[in-house]
Amino acid sequence: MEYREIGKTGMKVSTISYGASSLGGVFHPLTEEKGVEAVYTAIDNGINFIDTSPYYGYLKAEMVLGKALKNIERDRYYLSTKIGRYGKDGVNTWDYSAKRAKESVYESLERLHVDYVDLINVHDIEFADLEQICNETLPLLVDLRNEGVVKHVGITNLNLRHFKYVIDHVPRGTVESVLSFCHYTLNDDSLADYFNYFGSKEIGIINASPYSMGLLTQRGVPDWHPAPESLKRLAKKAISFCEKKGTSIEQLAVSFSVSNPHISTTLFSTTNPENVLKTIRHANTPLDMELLKEVQNIFEPGFRDTWVNN
Repeated sequence: MEYREIGKTGMKVSTISYGASSLGGVFHPLTEEKGVEAVYTAIDNGINFIDTSPYYGYLKAEMVLGKALKNIERDRYYLSTKIGRYGKDGVNTWDYSAKRAKESVYESLERLHVDYVDLINVHDIEFADLEQICNETLPLLVDLRNEGVVKHVGITNLNLRHFKYVIDHVPRGTVESVLSFCHYTLNDDSLADYFNYFGSKEIGIINASPYSMGLLTQRGVPDWHPAPESLKRLAKKAISFCEKKGTSIEQLAVSFSVSNPHISTTLFSTTNPENVLKTIRHANTPLDMELLKEVQNIFEPGFRDTWVNN
């Protein structure tokens, strides 16, 4: 397993990391015992970074992950969670106030059975008033960082331009990492446009969803996926092409995402221990540059096409 530092945080993390959204039953129903075993499998096979959120499964992901973490030595992993996005009974809610952010951090610590988190993220800032993020939310998280309750501070977002706005409007060092999803994949590499900018600010890059939320899987795109139909059709062609070449779209997708040294780590999510091992194998397989070029040619008519988060 290869390890890279997230910016200048000192956290050297595995290039493929465990995203705990699946532990909340976000994508498929889960058996808690199997989900806990997936976490153990990840840690036992070299993964040392875990990301979660109170939003995933409306607290369930943190609670299931907490059951696993009780049995894992704290120095074996770095832990990331989030504030700002929540929900209950199928209704999504957002609250980026300093008061709610502080409450949320301490509630997460309790659910996760830890004394601190290594990274706290402001979740999906595209839904927030960016002025509030700059002037209220992030200053509160910096206070918690100074107190040692959280070790590092980051932001997550779908719309890449928002990252730059926030970073440019807060003191240098406030934001130590960014978490971007679905923007460094086989069909969309637009995150690359920001590599030099983040590097100049010494900000680490966390990439999430190498499978583009299921678009790039042999199982096929889920019904709820927000991608335009034209992009879904291109994905089917790419999946079939990889199969004819004797490999899987998943293999190529993970190899591509972890191959770029600008990206500290790439998050994937599953509750299946076998899929954890399979994804680690994908990450350890060298990128097939010829196949990559052929697949990106298939995606060319819809390359970098994106969608609105919801």
